[in-house]
Amino acid sequence: MIDRISSLQNSGLSAKKSGNAGAAQTSFSAQLLQRQQESQSVAFSKHARERAEQRGIQVDDQLMNQLSGTVEKAQAKGATNILAFDTTRAFIINVPNGRVITTMSPEEMKENIFTNIDGAVIL
Repeated sequence: MIDRISSLQNSGLSAKKSGNAGAAQTSFSAQLLQRQQESQSVAFSKHARERAEQRGIQVDDQLMNQLSGTVEKAQAKGATNILAFDTTRAFIINVPNGRVITTMSPEEMKENIFTNIDGAVIL
């Protein structure tokens, strides 16, 4: 019985190895990208990415590092939803999920009203 199980396991491994190498590389690439995103303490929601593009807000490594630091500080203070902003842009971030919910341009910030936040951080 053990021999049958071993032969079945070995045949399954050889079938996996003989599969499409391109699919394995794609799978690895997808997994690597996912791990990198998980290691960052902040990510953009689909809505926030779209808003950033529409509003001409560049999302680069420096900004991501700033936002990650902001989320870590807000977590330490027990904040749930924060406003992270500077003179040219603003971000509403859900701290527990480490997710940027939306972005705002200077024109939108002129209203001076931000709701559903329990903290603010100047970038």
